[in-house]
Amino acid sequence: METTTATVGGIVLALFGSALLLWCAAEVRLRHLVRRRGVPAVATVVVEAHAHGELDSAPLLSFSAMASVGGPGAGRCAEAVLTRPRGHTPLRRPVRFSPGTAVRISYDPRRPSRVVLAAAETGRVALTDLLWSSLGVGSLAAGACLLAVAGTV
Repeated sequence: METTTATVGGIVLALFGSALLLWCAAEVRLRHLVRRRGVPAVATVVVEAHAHGELDSAPLLSFSAMASVGGPGAGRCAEAVLTRPRGHTPLRRPVRFSPGTAVRISYDPRRPSRVVLAAAETGRVALTDLLWSSLGVGSLAAGACLLAVAGTV
């Protein structure tokens, strides 16, 4: 492999691996914080109008959230929120998220559209996080190896 090809390939793989690891860490931290400090609620899985037989892997959720903290009338009126949960990336939607199903969630009271599924609703999130993280580590390691090889030539 030529030095320039190895260098460019190493840089691309290292940048991809680094970005993927940062994204994974940010998503895990966000889910953890919202589950710990968020407001628990029950949402309903909504039927998606644009779905042509294929459903998005993350369900579209509808729930009522209290008005934003510190705003006029805070704590008295509820607003309807329509959003998808963060950190939910399976290839196919599980059967338990069929339209009309009630799902337990936690949401950030300052940003009600930031929603995560309750810990009991997530099946294999740790496994998915591990797979994405291992892809990031592998890409970063391959990029570092290519850069090391290009540097010694």
